Amino acid sequence: MVRSVSATKVLALRQQTQVLWERYFSSIEKIVFTTLEIIRERLPAQPARDGLVWNSSPGALLTLPNFSDTWRHYPFFLNALGAQPGERFTAVIYVQLGVAAATPTASPLYRLVRNVARSQYVARIVIVWSSEKPPPPRARWPQMPASVPLNILQQPANSGISQRFYPHPLVQTSAVLSLDEDCLLTTDEVDFAFVVWQSFPDRIVGYPARSHYWDDAKGSWGYTSKWTNDYSIVLTGAAFYHRYYNFLYTHWLSPLLHKTVEQSQNCEDILMNFLVSHVTRRPPIKVTQRKQYKEQPPGGARSPWNDPDHFIQRQTCLNTFAAVFGYMPLLRSNMRLDPVLFKDPVSNLRRKYHQIELVGS
Repeated sequence: MVRSVSATKVLALRQQTQVLWERYFSSIEKIVFTTLEIIRERLPAQPARDGLVWNSSPGALLTLPNFSDTWRHYPFFLNALGAQPGERFTAVIYVQLGVAAATPTASPLYRLVRNVARSQYVARIVIVWSSEKPPPPRARWPQMPASVPLNILQQPANSGISQRFYPHPLVQTSAVLSLDEDCLLTTDEVDFAFVVWQSFPDRIVGYPARSHYWDDAKGSWGYTSKWTNDYSIVLTGAAFYHRYYNFLYTHWLSPLLHKTVEQSQNCEDILMNFLVSHVTRRPPIKVTQRKQYKEQPPGGARSPWNDPDHFIQRQTCLNTFAAVFGYMPLLRSNMRLDPVLFKDPVSNLRRKYHQIELVGS
């Protein structure tokens, strides 16, 4: 009977033992949490998760039942259920610098809102206003299509806690497009990235890529933005991800990680990459060749994102996060996805994303 089991089945069973070991038994901490979860499910009035959750990645410890009562709302079980990740997305634009009073209509934020509003897949645009300047009156914002609501959420002044990844009730779609206010994406770039995300709903899919590496000389992890053959981070200044990660980020991560982000006023995008890679054990996905994704400051002013101290701070965060997680969850990839006819010498009539051809690196 044992010999009658096919080699393919044996391989699948071996792979499953690795999943169970990694998720529930590979450390004392996981054994304790697994035991507590089993006890909790046996309590009266507590929902019990079925075998699909326990026996497939990311496992019951990372599938929080207080997020939803249906598995279709989680990014991990869509393939097993034969479900679709959704045909629309919610854009969340995080604003720190505000809008210049002199030329508001020409500001990068307004241009970004217009580009996103023209997407055929957008359901809603949410502005998370974290600037000390008050937001402009609603009448001064770009004219929106009737089918695309624009909501402005003001973060409490001096709260110190970023609302970028908070699970806002306004975000009802599975897909979230996270954007910085000075992002340069065109409508075609938004649409193409969303189509790619629909095939990989459990991952971060976006444009700006970064890498981590081990520095032998310093004995610590390093962070780099150099253009190389691989990457391990896709910054959430221009990226899609599933809204479940907002819930995990807010309610599951260690308070020490939140405190690190709060004190540094930095690194929340790196922390989100840590979280998603830890949950999925897969790298993010970069789309197209775009390197620069932010508007350059006027008059040659130095952007805070190019400040050397800002960069050093991000390296410090990288090592702090790795210490709290207990290992380095980031995984490298050398895959980049482009439209099939990208840069091919064919008629524009045969291309779906015309604007991407015109975007510089």
